[in-house]
Parts: sequence; structure tokens; C-alpha cells
Amino acid sequence: MKQPAVLLVDDEEDIRRSTMQSLQLAGFEVRDLAGGEAALDLVTPGFAGVVVSDIRMPGMDGMTLLTRVRDIDVDVPVILVTGHGDVQLAVRAMREGAYDFIEKPFSGQQLADVVARALDRRSLVLENRLLRAAAGKSDDLETRLPGRSPVVIDLRYRLRALAGTDADVLIVGDTGVGKEVAARALHDISGRTERPFVVINCAALPENLIESELFGHEAGAFPGAIRARYGKFEHARGGTVLLDEIDSMPLDLQARLLRVIEDRVIVRLGSNEPIPLDLRFVATSQIQLEDEVTAGRFRADLFYRLNVVTLRVPPLSARREDVPILFLQLAREAAGRYRREPVEPPPHVVAEIARRDWPGNVRELRNAADRYVLGLGIEGLDAASEEEAGAGLAERVARFEKSVIASALRAHGGVLKPVYEELGISRKTLYEKMQRYRLDRRDHGE
Repeated sequence: MKQPAVLLVDDEEDIRRSTMQSLQLAGFEVRDLAGGEAALDLVTPGFAGVVVSDIRMPGMDGMTLLTRVRDIDVDVPVILVTGHGDVQLAVRAMREGAYDFIEKPFSGQQLADVVARALDRRSLVLENRLLRAAAGKSDDLETRLPGRSPVVIDLRYRLRALAGTDADVLIVGDTGVGKEVAARALHDISGRTERPFVVINCAALPENLIESELFGHEAGAFPGAIRARYGKFEHARGGTVLLDEIDSMPLDLQARLLRVIEDRVIVRLGSNEPIPLDLRFVATSQIQLEDEVTAGRFRADLFYRLNVVTLRVPPLSARREDVPILFLQLAREAAGRYRREPVEPPPHVVAEIARRDWPGNVRELRNAADRYVLGLGIEGLDAASEEEAGAGLAERVARFEKSVIASALRAHGGVLKPVYEELGISRKTLYEKMQRYRLDRRDHGE
């Protein structure tokens, strides 16, 4: 099936169908969708089309969809369809990044002209990206997963190595480290980037609708099933399914999932017809699935099926040297989101950020960057950190170096070999620095 050039979003079926037909008559490939969530499954940084959406819809409205699309790729054109009384709202949307708006009632040719211009712009953006990549610019993973620490460099290497394969992947890591970011990056640099990326939150599936949500159903399969419906697995055909928090999936559903992963076939509720699937499965967990298997809460056969390739996304405590770089990037992104001028934090703020523990990992650091860009400062930044501003360069470097070594000792339980290997220094150098900073490995777990 040819990838749609236009994602048409409108909750009113009659309007949606007639608009789709007019665009198809104009020569465009169109996918019509009743809500914004479905559109987000199809929009990726490599998406070669445009989004046309009504502004006023139940659930996710057009303004929210605009924001979410721009979070995925700021250069995807979003065209908003407005009623007569929504023009001021549409003008605000233009200031916030919409490509254009078109007021009802409109002719098919009027919309087709706007869509054609938007597609030309999108094509030019993607072509320029390819040219920049060919010229040796840093690839997308450097932006999505920034950092110079060995553990992050290794993660990017493994993602690139897996991108050209169809291997299913288990991604593990603490809360807030960016497991979904890694999963999305794996999809977007793979050969499946033009197909859907569908996220299934296993902890939030409604028990009475789990099978229908995942496998779909035929008309009349149960009371209220008026028409046939695709499930999420079928909707994602050709793409990637992210099973987020896989450890939360009920045991009985784990058995059905195992069959889907092994056979790549589903059967809708109310049907006996098998439907083949071309999918890649990526699962995430913030707890050790081996322990869940031992406790009887997770099927061993499903664990071994998912555990063919495991990626570990490191916590910030294992990559302290990346924290300042990451904060500065998150601050730049926040400035763009909130339409603020970029803010360059002074050295004493960066030093305080580097020195702190971030138990919530990247998610917590992102919240701190947002607050800083909004002018709310860094929570708890007190006179002690202000002294950093008056400290000389050598003193600041020493404080930062001490915090990095102490963090690495904590991460490895006081065992020295992995510490000096991670930091890229000799054992002798590590000993000398520990003596200089009065660090005792016995205080860190050994």
C-alpha cells in the first residue's frame, strides 16, 4: 500500500469522506482518520506528507494535534480547517506553527492548492536533511540521545546495528531514562520508518476491552460491536509495536501475545480468519523481568522470546558527564516549545545541575529545564550554589570531577575496575583522584 501523502483528520464522517474524495480526485493519496491519536501513530520525523485537521473535535482537538505533531517533527506541515467563528483561533495557530488554515465552506480545488504547496515544502525539507546528512552532519541519534559517556555511545551504536534488522527488542531501564525515546529512534532509523509506530501502554489497557483493543473485532462479535474494527496490532502492520511496561500485562494475555509474536498472525474477535502481520515488536520494562518470571508473574517463554536482544538505557547516575549537555539541549527545546528566547544558564547553574542527583532521570531533568526557561529558576538553588559563580575555573572543574567519580563509584557499588573503565582512566589515576578528593570506595557499597 502506498504511503499516504495526506492524513485527513475530522470526527464528522460525512465531511471527512467528501473531503477525502475531493483530495483523491486531485491526485493525492489520502488516509482519513476520525481522531488525532490515530494520526500521531503515522507521523514520524521521516513522514513525507502533510496533516489536514479540523480544529474543533472531541478528545484531541486540532490545536493539541498541532502541538503533538510539532513535538515529533517541527517541519511537518499542519493545515487546520476552521469554522467561520474560529478564524482568530486559526490565526493564533499560525503563530504557533501551523502551515496554513482554510475556512469552511471551501472548494476542493482551494484545499488541493494549499496541500500541494505544503507537500512541496515538506519535500524540500526532507531533501535538505538528506543533503546535510550526506555532507557529514551529526545523525539524528546524536540529537535524540545526546551525550559523550561510553554507555550512551554504546547505546547509539547498538541502535544503529539493530536498525537494519527485524529483530524484536527488549528495552530496560529506570523510570524516566528515555526508553520510549530509544524505541522511537529504533523505528525511525529502520526500514519501517514510513509505517506506523503504535504504542500500547500495557498498564493502562481496560480489562474488559483488552482483546478488542489489541486484536480487533468483527461486527456483532459482542453487544455494541456495530461494525468491524481494526485492533492495534492490525493497525500497525508494516511498522513497529511498542509494548510499554510489558511487565504489567496480565498473564492470560501474555499467552496470546506470545502466539502473536511467534506466528505473526492474529484472529479478530468473532472471526476464524487468520490475518498475517508484518511487525516488529519492541517491549520496555523498568523492572527486571527475570525476577518477575521467578515470582510467577511473567511467563518464562514470553521473556525468552523477547530477550533475544536487550538494550539497557542508562540512568543519569551512570552518565553524570552528560547531564550539563543534556540540560542545555532540553532548555533549547523548551524555549522552542514555549516560544521563548533561548536562555544560556550561567556557569554556577550548570555546575549545580551537574552536581545534583536526578532520581527521575531525563524526565525530571526535562521538567527542570522547562521551569528554568519559564523563568522559575532551578528548585533549591541556594546561596551555596551561588558561591560557585565566584569560584575559579580550577575549583569548578575539581568539584565537577569529584561528583562524576563519586557517582560512578555509587553506580558500581564501590568496585573500581568498572569505574576506571567507564571513566577512561587508569587504575592508578583513579586512586590518585580518590585520595585527592577524599573518596572512599567503602562508602559506596564495597
